[in-house]
Amino acid sequence: MKLYYSPGACSLSPHIVAAEAGIPVELEKVNLAEKKTESGKDYNAINPKGYVPALGFDDGSVLTEGPAIVQYLADQKPASGLAPAAGTIERYRLQEWLTFIGTELHKNFGPLFNKASSDDAKQTAKTNIAKRLAYLNDKLAGVKYLMGETFTVADAYAFTILNWTNFTGIDLKPYPNVGAYMGRVGARPKVQEALRAEGLLK
Repeated sequence: MKLYYSPGACSLSPHIVAAEAGIPVELEKVNLAEKKTESGKDYNAINPKGYVPALGFDDGSVLTEGPAIVQYLADQKPASGLAPAAGTIERYRLQEWLTFIGTELHKNFGPLFNKASSDDAKQTAKTNIAKRLAYLNDKLAGVKYLMGETFTVADAYAFTILNWTNFTGIDLKPYPNVGAYMGRVGARPKVQEALRAEGLLK
């Protein structure tokens, strides 16, 4: 399997999951501005959506969208505990978290990275993110991870997106539970392994 990624982008989430699950994936960096892979391929031909992540299979097929990719990877190694079993209420709780992270956190960061965004759009995004961070801060009171005591693919996704606060001037100090959570997840050896592989950690 080949994971198409851009350093620090949302593709870090499946990269962490693959590392945590012990699944070997070939990494191919994508220049998102030029839509070219490191080996010189046209990325739009691989993923017409034009963004990462994408997971390429040996038969030439490609799976896109981070929440789908992380669940697929977790299901290859059920014993890893990275995703509850399909059909259980816990699996739907996981999907609830993945949906929240994707629609309420991930998408709200978009205007902050877009040079064309107006100041008003950026301020609205920051206001929305603050509400979501307050919610997360409440939910993380007294628990290690989003699903309780077990690290799951939702944590890999949340860590990846929350890490963007470092590049957008959003202070996590008002959200001590979120800050502590980032410290816990960031200290995991496999998370550090993925960060190092993307050049995000010395």
